[in-house]
Amino acid sequence: MTFLALALIAVVALAGPLLALPVRWRLPVVLGELLAGIAIGRSGLALVDPADPTFSLLANIGFALMMFVAGTHVPVRDPQIRSALGSGSRRAAACAAAAVAVGIGIGLLFGTGHAPLYAVLLASSSAALVLPIFDSLRLGGPHVIAMTAQVAVADIACIVALPLVVDPPHALRAALGVLTVTGCAVVIFVVLRWLDRRGINGRLHRLSESRKFALELRIQLVVLFALAAVATWSNVSVMLAGFSLGLAVAAVGEPRRLARQLFALSDGFLGPVFFVWLGASLTLKDLAGHPDMIALGVALGVGALLTHTTLVVLGLPLSLGVLSAAQLGIPAAAASIGTQLQVLLPGEAAALLVGALVTIAASAVAGSRAARGFSLPANAAGRSGDTGSSAVGPGGPGGSGGPGGPKD
Repeated sequence: MTFLALALIAVVALAGPLLALPVRWRLPVVLGELLAGIAIGRSGLALVDPADPTFSLLANIGFALMMFVAGTHVPVRDPQIRSALGSGSRRAAACAAAAVAVGIGIGLLFGTGHAPLYAVLLASSSAALVLPIFDSLRLGGPHVIAMTAQVAVADIACIVALPLVVDPPHALRAALGVLTVTGCAVVIFVVLRWLDRRGINGRLHRLSESRKFALELRIQLVVLFALAAVATWSNVSVMLAGFSLGLAVAAVGEPRRLARQLFALSDGFLGPVFFVWLGASLTLKDLAGHPDMIALGVALGVGALLTHTTLVVLGLPLSLGVLSAAQLGIPAAAASIGTQLQVLLPGEAAALLVGALVTIAASAVAGSRAARGFSLPANAAGRSGDTGSSAVGPGGPGGSGGPGGPKD
């Protein structure tokens, strides 16, 4: 990879914020980055080679960092979310049961043999996508809090389950890898909490801020890369390494300064590189040769919407049910992992992303309806910023001022 290629990637990645600029569209930034990658990759002009080792390494670093940031945004410390975990877990379990039935049906209908993978995709919710929608629309209230807990539970469960269902013949090996990475993350959490209670984290933070050393960022990157190395050695995706470390940091409390630094590094450079690489890796020509894969993508998107909207029987408003179906991280991870392991059918990786785009389009419409019924007054909404906070109430999940948000 050359600097010219890297400059091209950075330029086309600007399609992300440009496409997301119209507020009324409510499109995620990563959508434009994916489309830009498709335009310059295998399906388009072939200006970049996704198989280039440097490009792949940068993309994997971006993937791990993006999932790390997503994990730090899960509101595990927020007392309102904790109180809603019971109802949120029940809804997530009911959604998972419906996803299994629908996933088996789609697997049998298309004969791909990937019904377990489809079930995980249908049950998933993207906290990194849904929580910023809450924030931008200033949604709040009991229904939104319960749904936030549901999305958090589903996100965690599906990220753990994904490595097990992508390649079922090697599920035992993947399970051992998941246990290894999870165990390392638990040890990291215990160490971080001990350091926090002894006041060492605070002294390190003050020293780093006063001397401009960026020590916290450096240390977190060291831990992230080490955990990613363990994940690679254990034959699981760096996705799990990044997300589990993010959860550990969120459980202890992430300093605002570190959150801003991570946001700049992830959303400003390495995250866009990953999504451009993912788009460049897709071969949409396979969709033209396999129209059944287009139908599969639509079926997955519609199936996810149906699966999540069945929760109206448990009291979840329809508009919030559609919003909870919004997904991108899990399908993108499935497409990336499946492509690298060569376990997906021709065009199937693109079909997974088509399904995600269907849920995103539906969530944009549902967001407008939810805003009319669940918006908080401007002075009651939680403060938000570039770290992806959510306005479920004062100090709500990821908010910058409450018990669930970053520390000073």
